[in-house]
Amino acid sequence: MQKIPSAILKHCLTAVVTLAAVIASSGIALAQTPATTAKDSNATALLLKHAALAGQLAKNPYRRPLVLESSESASTVSGDAYAVLDSPFGTVSATFKSPNRWCEVLILHINTKYCRASAGANPNTLKVNIGKKTAQPLIDAFSLEFAFRQAAASPDYMAAQLNAEKGPLGTSNYRMELSAVPLQEGKTFMHLRYSYSYSVTSRLAMQGYLATLGRGKVGFTAIGTTQPPAYVGGVRGAVERNTMRYYLAIEAYLASLGRPPVQQLDARLGYWFDATEEYSEQLHEVNRDAYLTMKKDEYRRQQAPAVAPV
Repeated sequence: MQKIPSAILKHCLTAVVTLAAVIASSGIALAQTPATTAKDSNATALLLKHAALAGQLAKNPYRRPLVLESSESASTVSGDAYAVLDSPFGTVSATFKSPNRWCEVLILHINTKYCRASAGANPNTLKVNIGKKTAQPLIDAFSLEFAFRQAAASPDYMAAQLNAEKGPLGTSNYRMELSAVPLQEGKTFMHLRYSYSYSVTSRLAMQGYLATLGRGKVGFTAIGTTQPPAYVGGVRGAVERNTMRYYLAIEAYLASLGRPPVQQLDARLGYWFDATEEYSEQLHEVNRDAYLTMKKDEYRRQQAPAVAPV
């Protein structure tokens, strides 16, 4: 038998030892993967979505870096807003990890009559009343209780969720989910999903509303190729309108943070109304003075310690 030179044996032994070390270290890394990479994969997925939507974010009918989508099934409806925010990621993350700041955002929506975050509760809850587009006593508004959860918080990814199991008129499973990642130049890419489920009864009630008071109301998705465009109506149209209103509330709140605190409420109320009027075909409901007066009253009611929603 031919004798293998010692130098070759030494080289092979070194290679085997090195390979064993690599395998061992890889095994440790794999063992840690489920616990350590879930947030990384979510962040990567959101960044990939940003890349996929780059063309639409740059050029779209909204005249802002925004893409709006919706879907409807036999029992659920959802709206998705993807947008580039001018605010840095740290500001966005700090804002939406706070239940109280969620209430500051939600009250801008024309149908939100009241929002109060629980004090020191675990899990945190938000008691929200929704109602008409005009001034309304809380006793006449619908009450929802959202459980708040901060699903993820890291230097590169954040996610927060609001869930309400029961809603008005037989609706259920209300979900508002917000996730975000940092972009270059101090900007943030975010995804907002708003969804709920409905029963046969609640669907009939919605159809009755859309056939009467809601007649002619449309969403943002164009149907066909007609000019001027025809827009989706029905339940999908409704969820698109509300998803847009919630998105513009986020944008308005963040834009107001550069003002002195005493000016912030007026700034974001004015911003929200003016932004919605850019899409008057879908979102116009009342005039500016009526909205500002109503919302200032509702904000004072929301801030009053002695007031609790019915």
